[in-house]
Amino acid sequence: MTERIWNILVEGFGKIMLASIQVTIPLTVIGFAFAMVIAMVMAMVQYAKIPVLRQISRIYIWIFRGTPLLVQLFLAYYGLPKVGIVLDSFTCAVLVFSLNEGAYCAETMRSALEAVPEGQVEAGYCVGMNYLQIMWHVVIPQALRTAFPPLSNSLIAMLKDTSLVAEITVADMFMAAQKIVGRTYEPLWLYCEVALVYLMYSTILTFIQRAWEKRLSRYNDRQTEVKAEGGAL
Repeated sequence: MTERIWNILVEGFGKIMLASIQVTIPLTVIGFAFAMVIAMVMAMVQYAKIPVLRQISRIYIWIFRGTPLLVQLFLAYYGLPKVGIVLDSFTCAVLVFSLNEGAYCAETMRSALEAVPEGQVEAGYCVGMNYLQIMWHVVIPQALRTAFPPLSNSLIAMLKDTSLVAEITVADMFMAAQKIVGRTYEPLWLYCEVALVYLMYSTILTFIQRAWEKRLSRYNDRQTEVKAEGGAL
C-alpha cells in the first residue's frame, strides 16, 4: 500500500465515520423506532381480527414487502413532488424505511403474538383483567421475548440497507465514500473501507443481540423453574 493510498484511507475514515454519526445511525434509530410503532399497531390489528382494519393492514404489508426498497425511495423522493408533496431527502428516507421495515416487523410481531398460548389470555380474564390489560401485561411481553431475535436481525439488515439512501442524495457513509472515490479514483480501497465500517457496526449490534438473547434465555429458564415448582406444589 502506497503512502498516497494510506493518506486517502485515513482521510476517508474520518469522513465516513462523521457521516455515520450524523446520518446513518440517526436514520437507523429513528426509522426503526417508527417501524416498531407501525409494526405493533399492524400486528395488534391482525391479532384482534378487526375486519376492515385487518384488511387494510394486510394490503399495506403486501405492498411494502412486495416492492423493492430502492423503488420505494425513488417513488417517495422523485415521485411525490409530482403530486405536490415535497420532502427533504432525510425525511423521505426515514418515512420509507419506517414503512418498509414496519411491514416486515409487523409480520414478525403478528406471529409472535399468535405464538402466545390461548391459556395465558384466559388466565388473564380469570383474574379480572380486561382485554387491554391482558395484552399489555401478559401477551405483548411474551411476544416481544419471542420476537427479539428476528427483530434484532431486521435492525442489522436495516442498518446495511441505509446505504441505498445515497441514491436520493442523503449524505450517508456510502455517499461520503463515493465523493472521495470521485476525487481520488481509488474505488477498491475506499469501498473496502466503508464495507468494513458497516461490518463493524453490524458486529457491535450482533454482540448486543447475543447478550440480550442470553439474558432472555436465563429469564425464561427462571420462569420455567417457577412454574415447575408451582406445579409440584
